[in-house]
Amino acid sequence: MKYFYDPPKIIKSIFPKAYWETENNKLLLTFDDGPTKAATESILKLLSQLKIKSIFFCVGNNIKNENSLAKEILSEGHEIGNHTFNHQTLWFSNKNKIKEEIELFEKEYFNLTKKKSKYFRPVKGRIDFNLYKNVIQKDYNLVMWSLLTLDYKNDLNIVKFAVTNFLKMNSIIVLHDSLKSKDVILDSIKFISERAEEKNYEFGVPAECLK
Repeated sequence: MKYFYDPPKIIKSIFPKAYWETENNKLLLTFDDGPTKAATESILKLLSQLKIKSIFFCVGNNIKNENSLAKEILSEGHEIGNHTFNHQTLWFSNKNKIKEEIELFEKEYFNLTKKKSKYFRPVKGRIDFNLYKNVIQKDYNLVMWSLLTLDYKNDLNIVKFAVTNFLKMNSIIVLHDSLKSKDVILDSIKFISERAEEKNYEFGVPAECLK
């Protein structure tokens, strides 16, 4: 059961240049699949209250459609990572398809920041050697995870089980600012924060967690 939440060491060893845990023994919150009106803005308000900085792995097309929310993510001091343009799983994809999805995202990101994103996360965590090689060659920090909360199942009890049993001091935690998780996301963040405080764990900032 553990491997459903935290990938096994053998998988981590196959892709050694990916980040599976933080480098500084602090927690890193990450959010996939946004930005969305249904979830992102309320998440940003809560993170501000909790003084937590995160990486939002955004879908390029969502940045295009919700440009003001993407700007707000950055203005609040968070990072935006590449999560493809169309939310495409790219394993078993050819080099041209990988290039297209990554570069279409980067076009939207460049319009916001005038620079390239530093972070990449594959959709649904699905990665193969071809995608791995392409991402590393493009000089991204490839960010995977060590705690999948399953918040997209829209059941707070499932999130609580995952966090209670598998949270470590160096966890990279996956949440979603998407329609699927909008009803539980704020309570999920609060529970993670409370659990971290109980265990004397600290939240880090992306640049320090992923050196």
